[in-house]
Amino acid sequence: MTNPESSASVTVVDDLLERAPVEAGKLGHFTVLTSPDVRVVVLAFEAGFVLKEHAAPKTLIMQALDGRLRVTAGGRTVELAPGTLIRMDSGERHQVEAMEDSRLMLTLVG
Repeated sequence: MTNPESSASVTVVDDLLERAPVEAGKLGHFTVLTSPDVRVVVLAFEAGFVLKEHAAPKTLIMQALDGRLRVTAGGRTVELAPGTLIRMDSGERHQVEAMEDSRLMLTLVG
């Protein structure tokens, strides 16, 4: 595993799945990119894990890298699978449940 490659204007992070292994019995939390205006975190969930209701302090974009997750926010529940994107305002309370082993990319903006 290598560190993100950076120049003044471009950062490349390769193989997010390798950087964020799913481990039995715990939630994996891997910060894969940090800059002044954005932070990218990959969460690794074992099937059945529930991340209880909480809120992020910044605008949040969620994207499944693999697996299937159920996200409840804003009075609705959405199945999040690769190819689906969810955006939330800062402070929006939400819950995430892994329907199968999954990795979730979170982009915090602002």
